[in-house]
Amino acid sequence: MITHPNAKINLGLYITEKRPDGYHNLETVFYPVTGLTDTLIIERDVRIDDIEYRQLGNSINCSAENNLVVRAYRLLQTLRGIKGVRITLEKHIPSGAGLGGGSADAAFTLKTLNNIFELNISDNELATLAKKLGADCPFFIYNKPMLATGIGDILTPIDIDLNDYMIDIIKPEVFVSTAEAYAGVSPKQPTENLKHLITNTPIEKWCEVLHNDFEDTVLLRHPEIATVKQDMYTRGAIYSAMSGSGSAVFGIFKKS
Repeated sequence: MITHPNAKINLGLYITEKRPDGYHNLETVFYPVTGLTDTLIIERDVRIDDIEYRQLGNSINCSAENNLVVRAYRLLQTLRGIKGVRITLEKHIPSGAGLGGGSADAAFTLKTLNNIFELNISDNELATLAKKLGADCPFFIYNKPMLATGIGDILTPIDIDLNDYMIDIIKPEVFVSTAEAYAGVSPKQPTENLKHLITNTPIEKWCEVLHNDFEDTVLLRHPEIATVKQDMYTRGAIYSAMSGSGSAVFGIFKKS
């Protein structure tokens, strides 16, 4: 079975508080971007006793066993006893970009294995399992616009449709670690409700009301990211922002 795990962007991102467990609560909107995808091929093969995994395309800085695709397989192997699969992942979504590529790969692996092995696990159950792999993995189980709170794992559907617009994504040649990004933020409650802002503000005005808290320090430390964002507006974007903790920047453009 061939699937195409897609990227996501963040529409607004507010770090609201630091939790006692060291994580941060946030408020953001995840929006799926189907124009930027990986390719995931999963085949059931009774001749294989466990898993055969192969990766093509962009490199990932981790071992195969630590890859989220393999970890997703291991999760269902432990819970449901599945075995005998051949998985090929072709990476196109940049890693370390704030686009959720690894999380998408993991979620799509869970969904595909669920179908192939006829496990009949509901989406809600899959989302609960996906949370074990990463905070934003549950979003890709549903793969539709969601208001995300908590550590990004509490999801509420939100009515946003950008199909009439073009989304361009550029990742500059700079890496921003999650630790670096969080080290620069000062958690605070947003002055206005994000869901209300997004659903009641025309897209052309988002640049005046939406903000990504990570940008406050990341753009100062990495001016090349700020340059990409400014270039988006120079080219005519009606809204541009860094996605997640970066370093990718997206621009929303009117279709000509």
